[in-house]
Amino acid sequence: MMEKISDEALAAYDDLVAELEPAGVTRGQSFGMPCLKIGRKMVAGMFGNAMAFKLPPGVLEEALAVPGAGPFDPAGGRPMKEWVLIPLEQSAVWAEYGADALEYVRG
Repeated sequence: MMEKISDEALAAYDDLVAELEPAGVTRGQSFGMPCLKIGRKMVAGMFGNAMAFKLPPGVLEEALAVPGAGPFDPAGGRPMKEWVLIPLEQSAVWAEYGADALEYVRG
């Protein structure tokens, strides 16, 4: 089960949305979590006090090296391909990976 999202994490999410909205990202909901979308495609989403990003292979490996980051595995035992989970403590890099995810999903 997903942990409750803290006020601090929601504020960091709002900052990320504000940063990416000029590029066409919109707020949405997916699987019960606040997310960022481009059209109908999900770019990133809040999972507890962390943010999951859909990234291309080279950038994904780089993101997995961020302290505290790991594969996005919402169901436990079956990580989602192309997705990384970056904790709130590393929210300073969320905008960078959000932009990478947007570019990747947009194609």
